[in-house]
Amino acid sequence: MEEEKYQNLKLGERAAFISIAAYICLSVLKLTIGYVSDSAALKADGLNNTTDIIASIAVLIGLRISQRPPDKNHGYGHWKSETIASMVASFIMAAVGLQVLLNAVSSMFNGVNESPDIFAAYTGVFSGAAMYFVYRYNKKLAIKINSKAVMAAAKDNISDAWVSIGTAVGIFGSQLNMPWLDPLTAIVVGFLICKTAWDIFVQASHELSDGFDEKKIKHYQDVIKNVDGVKGIKDIKGRSYGNNEVIDVVILVNSRLDIKEAHDIATHVEKVMMKDYGVYDVHVHVEPN
Repeated sequence: MEEEKYQNLKLGERAAFISIAAYICLSVLKLTIGYVSDSAALKADGLNNTTDIIASIAVLIGLRISQRPPDKNHGYGHWKSETIASMVASFIMAAVGLQVLLNAVSSMFNGVNESPDIFAAYTGVFSGAAMYFVYRYNKKLAIKINSKAVMAAAKDNISDAWVSIGTAVGIFGSQLNMPWLDPLTAIVVGFLICKTAWDIFVQASHELSDGFDEKKIKHYQDVIKNVDGVKGIKDIKGRSYGNNEVIDVVILVNSRLDIKEAHDIATHVEKVMMKDYGVYDVHVHVEPN
């Protein structure tokens, strides 16, 4: 099972590479066309994609480090590396998002005399379509290998697709004698970048502080209670190491059982959770009842 986890991390690198390649091409295209056509919205969208390059590289580095086996200083392995990388990426994205907002607000207050070239809008439509196909591929891969990191990357892809479409709409609108609509769209893009950065930060900090889904804990508690020989649960906790779940549970068994019988029940609990529910590791403590 552990070998399969490492293989999934290796496959996850493919999604990161595809995202990096797509973001490099689109950011160069958008920034070039944005400056030539003088479109604040398209330039903001291009800067958004530069942060996505950094974020994707951070995910790739995290996936690489996570594949390292346990060592002297990391007895539980390096699984949390991708989560740390995500948090670093969120800081970078937030910094760029704030810069986009400041530039867009400054542009709006300084006045906008001309609407950007219509070609900038077509660039936004093309970029949105391209990112949609990247999203579909990464989502399919995330489901296949059951990777939260790759699924998060896929969600970032689809949000970028919508940002590009929104950019195109703003530019098309600015052609209707509303040049202020272009910097206004840039402001919206800046907020979306900051919102994405905040969401990534919240998720990463939740996992790094050993937060765990309460509904999932309740579900696992019900499953363990139904295992033969388990009379009750005194305590149950969960934590995550990257995409791996670890459960600590204290079960109650009949006090008349001998050590071997109690141990067999604990082993059965471990097998059910790991085989049927994909939990990476289960620590079971047995107490008499």
